[in-house]
Amino acid sequence: MHRNRRRATVAASALIIGGLTVAAVGAPALAAPTPDTSALTQAVTIGGLKAQLAALQGIADANGGTRAAGTPGYEASLDYVQGTLEAVGYTVTRQPFSYSFIEYDGSTLDQTAPGATSYPFIDAFYPMEFTGTGVVTAPVRAVDVNLTGDRASTSGCDSADFAGFQTGSIALIQRGSCDFSVKAANAVAAGAAGVIIFNQGNDNPNDDRFGVFGGTLSSANWTQTPVPVVSASFQVGAGLVGTAGLVMRMNVVATATTINTANLIADTSGGRADRTVVVGAHLDSVPEGPGINDNGSGTATLIETALQLSNLGIQPENRIRFAFWGGEEDGLIGSSYYVSQLSKTQIKQHLVNLNFDMLGSPNGGRFVYDGDGSGFGTVGPNGSDVIEGVFDSYFASKNLLTEPTAFDGRSDYFAFIEAGIPAGGLFSGAEDIKSPAQAVKFGGTAGVAFDPCYHQACDTYANIDDVIFEQLADAAAHATLVFGDTESAVNGTAKGKAAGQFKPAFKGNNALR
Repeated sequence: MHRNRRRATVAASALIIGGLTVAAVGAPALAAPTPDTSALTQAVTIGGLKAQLAALQGIADANGGTRAAGTPGYEASLDYVQGTLEAVGYTVTRQPFSYSFIEYDGSTLDQTAPGATSYPFIDAFYPMEFTGTGVVTAPVRAVDVNLTGDRASTSGCDSADFAGFQTGSIALIQRGSCDFSVKAANAVAAGAAGVIIFNQGNDNPNDDRFGVFGGTLSSANWTQTPVPVVSASFQVGAGLVGTAGLVMRMNVVATATTINTANLIADTSGGRADRTVVVGAHLDSVPEGPGINDNGSGTATLIETALQLSNLGIQPENRIRFAFWGGEEDGLIGSSYYVSQLSKTQIKQHLVNLNFDMLGSPNGGRFVYDGDGSGFGTVGPNGSDVIEGVFDSYFASKNLLTEPTAFDGRSDYFAFIEAGIPAGGLFSGAEDIKSPAQAVKFGGTAGVAFDPCYHQACDTYANIDDVIFEQLADAAAHATLVFGDTESAVNGTAKGKAAGQFKPAFKGNNALR
């Protein structure tokens, strides 16, 4: 799962509207009878799933402990999946693409007066996409900030906010109301030598408005801002506001590496191409480890579902396209590229996107993407509610409790929902902490992350909860066949904006506000 420093994916149970989901009460119905998927779900077993994980672990072990995009471990993963699925009759193609991966390691933020304080990279601040680079040491001037009440903020959104701003200073701006690019552009126009945009500090159930966040500074032409710009946590920003004689040193370092990689697409031999069901999981890991939960678990689920569909001789009504995305950990690059290459007609020929990213977290839960917006207020494209209903109905039939998880842009469904294609999927939890109520529902340990090895070297074959993994994999197989074998499952795609979603020169798909 792509790291998004702007907000966490799994909400605490207290923020879930309507409580936990135990049945599909009032869930949207399919336009045709639900097919019998029992043979497929019974064939997808934990033994088969773990065999796929063992193969991926072996690939990582033979290639420096990683399967990150652009590495030999990723290429070996592509070869393995392609050979496995071609052997049982799938039409497999590679979709190559390249991008420039930007790393900001070595960047620093320090207070040099009136005291001396160094702020930790990532935990306290992070450079924003399209930031300028270089070193700036200058006085800091707060710009129209609001630290009281609900902390409603239009800080930096109007040029008038910079009246009296001293040229050559660093602008300290609060998040809120307008795009980050607008705030930064107004600061540059006022003569700022650098910009710090700190989080707003207001309660928002759909977003983290206190921690460090990822942000994009250009919403149109993807040009670099001429001065260093970083985000900071609310705590850091609020501490700087009003500090007399404040001088800061900003050092933003950006290193670009060209990554050449590919998506892998495996299609069923038959089925209606004008109702393509894209079942996706990212194949790459982070550089730090083998990525067996993130996202070997999703990859293994796709492989086993595809194998068992073939072994059972199931011929779905609609074409099922198993998509193994590259570059997800670098900013959802592969899936964004795939969608960007679709014509308007091809977009309409995509029935749904099912996304499976992290299904075996060792302290996991059963989370269903909130397609109807009832849990988090963000509604997916028309038909996403139907996908959510299919998962909810399946889990209810097994007497398994679930909770919704938000469409927050952290995984490969993002480009599909931006293009108006119905999307949904499952998730077992990442770095967020399991609450006591969630420990009662799902088992496991409260006060511990759903996956304590998230994005670390310890995300190995041992980092899997077999019970949660098999439950979610079976639900994934069920939904794959439901949409693959349903004559008309959803009302079709909505109008979207697929064109231009792929940004080959930079990584990331971060919010603009």
